[in-house]
Amino acid sequence: MHNNSKAIKPFYLVKKYNMTIIEIVKEIEQIAPLKYQENYDNSGLIIGSYDDKISKVLICFDVTTDVIDEAIEKKCDLIISHHPLIFEGLKKINENSPTGRVIIRAIKGNIAIYAAHTNLDNSMIGVNQMFADKIGLINPTILLPQKGILRKLVTFCPTDKSEEVRNAIFNAGAGHIGEYDCCSFNGDGKGSFKASDKSNPYVGEKNKLHFENEVRIETIFPVHLEKSIIKAMIDAHPYEEVAYDVYIIENQYYNNGAGRIGEIEKPLKDVDFLRMLKKKLNLKSIRHNKLTGKTIKKVAICGGSGAFLINQAVSQHADILITSEFKYNHFIDTQNKIIIADIGHYESEHFAKELIKSILIKKFPKFAIEISEVEINPVFYL
Repeated sequence: MHNNSKAIKPFYLVKKYNMTIIEIVKEIEQIAPLKYQENYDNSGLIIGSYDDKISKVLICFDVTTDVIDEAIEKKCDLIISHHPLIFEGLKKINENSPTGRVIIRAIKGNIAIYAAHTNLDNSMIGVNQMFADKIGLINPTILLPQKGILRKLVTFCPTDKSEEVRNAIFNAGAGHIGEYDCCSFNGDGKGSFKASDKSNPYVGEKNKLHFENEVRIETIFPVHLEKSIIKAMIDAHPYEEVAYDVYIIENQYYNNGAGRIGEIEKPLKDVDFLRMLKKKLNLKSIRHNKLTGKTIKKVAICGGSGAFLINQAVSQHADILITSEFKYNHFIDTQNKIIIADIGHYESEHFAKELIKSILIKKFPKFAIEISEVEINPVFYL
């Protein structure tokens, strides 16, 4: 007697998958879209497929062989790091380089790797905001807003459907300017078209020139929402063929960008402020330029390497800029302009791990998400 039914594996051999990588990634990229990353960066899915099923996530700052071994031991299918494993093109993947060893071990262990770097730094509620919160900045704002992130949408709609189309565009995320939403410009005009034999016109007749009273709707949106906004507009629009234009605009996008600037509640003498900073962030050392007894009130910060923000901090009258990786000449050139405090790269943004976990736990409270226990600061102090 033959049994054609499929064999059922014992329960202890069946691996339970909770979701796919794309489900996890969508939550991160709602906060930190890949469009927000800098040109030199390599955030996103580095190893693996968005359709891969996963049951456990390990979060780290840098992906090393120790982190890969930890992921294997803890049966984690996905590693989410702050720094990308691969920054530049690779010509060889072998055991002779640290990156090659990590890649080989990850692939052999069937572990996917995703990075959220400068897109998370530049996000309004990203790494720099967490940095600002940790040192108690009041009402921090973006130190250097991003450019090239905004687009302008222009479409034309029959008057009787303009409100419906406009609301669809707004609901998809367009029309935000600072603390205002539903922002648009609307102008009345007359559109013309002649429908072909194969068309199905909403108004007018086939093969006959038609003029229709229309509203020109103009609004702006961040580039990462372009597909969803265009789809919402087309779905709500009554015309068979929707006329619209998308323009690149160079206005600064004040909802995203590098660094933060704000004030501390109680002004402190420079040396007292640095002592407070060292205690709050549990720092082993702070490199700084000459202290003169200056009172610190307005504070600029940037997680990671932020020396490029010196001029921006000076122009906004910051008393101090806190970041990492200042060069020797920076300590000379900034004297009598601004205090600069180098607290270390890892020290200034290692809390990215906490941030990523908080984003995911909020959406997936029962999903297995851990922060690496083996990873340490690669810079040591004697």
